[in-house]
Amino acid sequence: MDTVALILAGGQGTRLGILTENIAKPAVPFGGKYRIIDFTLSNCVNSGFYTVGVLTQYRPHVLINHIGIGRPWDLDRKDGGLTILPPFLGRKESDWYSGTANAVYQNIGYVDQYDPHYVLILSGDHIYSMDYNELLEYHISKRAQGTVACMEVPIQEASRFGIMVTDADGRIVEFQEKPKEPKSNLASLGIYVFDWPFLKEVLIQDEEDPNSTHDFGRDIITKLVKDERVKLYAFRFDGYWKDVGTLESYWESNLELARPLPPLNLYDPNWRFYTHSEEMPPAYIGPEASVIGSLVSEGAEVYGVVENSVLFQGVIVEKGAVVRNSVIMTHVKVGQDAHVENAIICERAVIGEGAKIGIGPDAPSKLDPRVYTGRIAVVGFDAAVPSGAFIGKNAVVGNSVTSEDFKSLEIEPGGFVLHNSEEA
Repeated sequence: MDTVALILAGGQGTRLGILTENIAKPAVPFGGKYRIIDFTLSNCVNSGFYTVGVLTQYRPHVLINHIGIGRPWDLDRKDGGLTILPPFLGRKESDWYSGTANAVYQNIGYVDQYDPHYVLILSGDHIYSMDYNELLEYHISKRAQGTVACMEVPIQEASRFGIMVTDADGRIVEFQEKPKEPKSNLASLGIYVFDWPFLKEVLIQDEEDPNSTHDFGRDIITKLVKDERVKLYAFRFDGYWKDVGTLESYWESNLELARPLPPLNLYDPNWRFYTHSEEMPPAYIGPEASVIGSLVSEGAEVYGVVENSVLFQGVIVEKGAVVRNSVIMTHVKVGQDAHVENAIICERAVIGEGAKIGIGPDAPSKLDPRVYTGRIAVVGFDAAVPSGAFIGKNAVVGNSVTSEDFKSLEIEPGGFVLHNSEEA
């Protein structure tokens, strides 16, 4: 094997609030029928890389069940294929990966069994389309020891990213971690290729450093940039890449797919995105229904009005119901005459008849203003919104909430109701 791909898929994704309360961020549903990790896995097989290790950690059960043995991605192979790599049990101090670099360090043995020349380090929690061969070819052409995939971002947003400063040849001469005053707008995408013998030695040294947090960006890249002997280059990527790490970016990225010319093309026959999903019959649009500018997945039944929204598999929108500017996940039922607007409704939720969600003025979140930042109402997994309820903008209905959890049928903008909570 010349190249082994390692997908870091242990992220908690705390900024997604209740979406990642019980599942890892890479397992969050996206785009009508996919999960976030599907895009990285599909990029691997479309690029011709079939030896893939998926490093899991936080609440991995849904993710592991989804990936299985890798059959939807043609990764169920005897030679290479897909391997789930959880933290080793029984290690000293902790069984958990202590950082992204430590996660790879703990799996040196897995990589070594293939004796690769190169290793791809990939993130499992971004939405993007990339041919990794272009990254690898650039790495080889520069005779680099490590290459970081980067893309130009608006300078006013640069402080949100790790920023690379390069010379005229593309060699990285400085790395700034979320700088207040960025010297460049070249942001790291958290996608790397390294010569494996070189990286293995670096990881061993980092593991022995008591002051290291064992993170690729904060520790490994920072140290390598400071070492003038190391050839570390920036590969400029100009395709589609999105960090859906906040509720607003997640919501916007889904709705972008419903545009006439979406920035990410799910329909490209030469670059397909694969997934493991339930087999369902074709979608059905009722005789009095209206569907405008939306994605409607198989198994969905629409008898009401759907505008500028993404409906996942098996969604039912009953007669008289209206869904606008919303992401409706698998097996959600929107009851008769309900009105859902500017919302994210998680899997298997039930919206009662005549309920109104996401309508009216905005207000700061009383649950967590750092996570729930405005506009979008969120209804959690397996939640039940009672008939006639009013859920304001930026309000939250938690996972597994039942009608008994509602002390009032009106949840004001920015308010919340959680399962077995005293507050509503």
